[in-house]
Amino acid sequence: MFRFIARRLLQIIPVLWIIVTATFFMIRFVPGGPFTAEKAVTPEILRNLEAHYGLDKPLYVQYFDYMGNLLFHGDLGPSFKYASRTVNEIIADKLPISIELGAISLSIALVFGLILGVIAAVKRNSFFDYLASSVAMVGICVPTFVLGPVLVLFFAIHLGWFNASGWYTGIDRVLPSMTLGMVYAAYVARLTRGGMLEVLNQDYIRTARAKGASEFRIIFRHALRGGILPVISFLGPAIAGILTGSFVIETIFQIPGLGREFVNSAFNRDYTLVLGTVILYASLIVILNLIVDVVQVWLNPKLKFE
Repeated sequence: MFRFIARRLLQIIPVLWIIVTATFFMIRFVPGGPFTAEKAVTPEILRNLEAHYGLDKPLYVQYFDYMGNLLFHGDLGPSFKYASRTVNEIIADKLPISIELGAISLSIALVFGLILGVIAAVKRNSFFDYLASSVAMVGICVPTFVLGPVLVLFFAIHLGWFNASGWYTGIDRVLPSMTLGMVYAAYVARLTRGGMLEVLNQDYIRTARAKGASEFRIIFRHALRGGILPVISFLGPAIAGILTGSFVIETIFQIPGLGREFVNSAFNRDYTLVLGTVILYASLIVILNLIVDVVQVWLNPKLKFE
């Protein structure tokens, strides 16, 4: 296992280097710059701003300076749009909000998805199966940028149960987390149903029933461990989708998280903040995928750390 993890960590290094390099040059080739949207300034002031942030240097020099500060000091640079604030400070301030949103959304996806999937598999071809499958299909077909405004219109505006935007009290977490979590709950439900149906037809399940084991014990002690393997495999892409999906959710619900800052930084041509956010999310995704692979092998001894 340790050799497997070490190899994967070594593979992460060139992947992150490619991501950082591609992002660095791509945002530089986009028309405009971090100061083009500012009020009209004299050429002298513009040259001073570019000299202060090192934008007057050749592009390859800027690249090596940025990589040197990143590798040796962990410095993501100053923000071009937030005076006297560094990218490290902005990420440290906004990231906990995005992590909270993602954690709640993932919990909702797993709880609702597993329950619907298990019920659909146990009650195969019954009303409950058709109902759970229909709900899952609706969740797959409706994107978050449609589901979010619909929930706001119904629960916030018409019923007045929740606030339409903000991230102040516990009640403000409900609509954003439900919007982001229910979409992935639909995928989890479909995968759980398929995995459970395959496991419930195995010989060891028939043996357990022949020995008189209760249906509850059969499902939750014997079948569920194998039935959720497809869900474990899906967790890597799901977590990545929840992290990137928070960009839309934070914008819809006006949540002051890192995803919203990333969207604003792209519009503002804030080069360093775009790069810092990309590096952070890329690192989180590859590390979480590694954790998912290890958990999958732990649940299924037939797999090997290869």
